[in-house]
Amino acid sequence: MGRNILVVEDDRNISDLIHMYLVKEGFDVRIAGDGGRAIEEFQRETPDLILLDIMLPVMDGWSVTAKVRETSKVPIIMLTAKSEVFDRIQGLEMGADDYIVKPFEMKELIARINAVLRRTEIPNDTSKRLTFDKLVVDLDSYELIVDGKKIDTPPKELELLYFLASSPNHVFTREQLLNQLWGYEYIGDTRTVDVHIKRLREKIKDHANWKISTIWGIGYKFEVRNT
Repeated sequence: MGRNILVVEDDRNISDLIHMYLVKEGFDVRIAGDGGRAIEEFQRETPDLILLDIMLPVMDGWSVTAKVRETSKVPIIMLTAKSEVFDRIQGLEMGADDYIVKPFEMKELIARINAVLRRTEIPNDTSKRLTFDKLVVDLDSYELIVDGKKIDTPPKELELLYFLASSPNHVFTREQLLNQLWGYEYIGDTRTVDVHIKRLREKIKDHANWKISTIWGIGYKFEVRNT
């Protein structure tokens, strides 16, 4: 059985085209034509990934994302209009893992779906848990623990923090982070990284012994101080 993709798109021509290509790639595909139906399908059977349009009848994509994130960290790729930069940032801030701009090439869509799915697959024989003073970043269980409290964190934010914390005090450019974590290039759109860093800082704050530091004009690093 292939990976299960829930496609939420009210334009029948677009959803039919996506369905055709994804089935050809070996995915099991379900279609929801509005936000309300999307929630029903999600609750009936949790998909491996949700491909979610923003402008939908009944419930828009943001509302669907918020509802899904109440109970699940299933990867979400949002479909946005080309000129609506705010939609992209809003989607990321609400917990989407990625976005793709309409109109898009089907090869690019499939590549992004595969990239997101690969990032959610953790080898069973590999331990991915980092521990610092009052901070645990665990990709085995996809948990972030700060001061002993579990903090709800979307997968992409946790992966970004894990990547930075895996190389303490090493500076990464935004372009390097995009390439490593998203698996392809957002041409000129490094704000994707900035949005995720902002949300991480709101969750973990600064600590006496570690913090996410901005290196102006370059990028970011997970700074660890000697104690």
